[in-house]
Amino acid sequence: MALNVSFLQDFWTQSALFWNNASSLLKVLLFFAVWLGCWLPIALPIAIAVKWQPAQPITLSQKLPLLASLYLIAPLLIGGSSALTGETFAHLGLPWQIGVMRSLGLGLGIGAIGLLSAFALQRCWGWLEASAPLSLKTARTVFLTLLLGLGVGGVEELVFRGFLLNQLRQDYSIGWAGAIASLIFALLHLVWEGRQNLPQMPGLWLMGIALVLARSVDGGNLGLAWGLHAGWIWAIASLDSLQVLRYTGRVPEWITGWGGQPLAGAIGVVFMGLVATVMTLLLQSSTEFRIFEGGSL
Repeated sequence: MALNVSFLQDFWTQSALFWNNASSLLKVLLFFAVWLGCWLPIALPIAIAVKWQPAQPITLSQKLPLLASLYLIAPLLIGGSSALTGETFAHLGLPWQIGVMRSLGLGLGIGAIGLLSAFALQRCWGWLEASAPLSLKTARTVFLTLLLGLGVGGVEELVFRGFLLNQLRQDYSIGWAGAIASLIFALLHLVWEGRQNLPQMPGLWLMGIALVLARSVDGGNLGLAWGLHAGWIWAIASLDSLQVLRYTGRVPEWITGWGGQPLAGAIGVVFMGLVATVMTLLLQSSTEFRIFEGGSL
């Protein structure tokens, strides 16, 4: 028993030493490799149960249980990584402070209202038609998509604008770290829909940049970025689930978004560009640079 305890202590010490001396890119690669390795034994039986095959397009009902199992693992791995370095979730932008919840609520409202406003403009221009069914089902759908947005947005912000950005910041300037983290964020969205997501790459990259800026605006905390991300997911998932939008075809798809995906069109890219611009202006007017002292985008 004593031998086992000694072995575990030595293993932990050596692991911490290796992790703390590894390059940021190696840490990132190891994190995603371990994440995938932990998820596959869980994902395989789920994929069989929902009858999904990688060569086939994935439906929402197939994707949700796979996504849930994947995202439930991430905070545990990040917690393990933080234990190796002696850090806490506060270092990643999630301190136990009421200010984080205020920023979350603010971002949630701004994100949802901003995206809905973009669709409202397209309706005014005659680019789409919309209906607004009011029923108990509508309220239930909106509530469930809110939970989805908070869950997915929270985990993705913890991973990409929290852990990943912090690791890359060790070897790169904040500009390069943000750009690389946003590129990885965009590319990993190809996992589910493959080539169908290629038109969304510029929009997703810009979205990542906007959320990196949002973390800086929030003084290093993830509350604002989490809220914005969750608000966008909440709005788009609600509209998609309720099927209240129909494009009229008056303008090409490259403007409104290929396949009905806003980020796959000029509108989505412009929208994310505007968000990034607003975040930049807010950052320039703020005297708080608690996350990346001495750096700027």
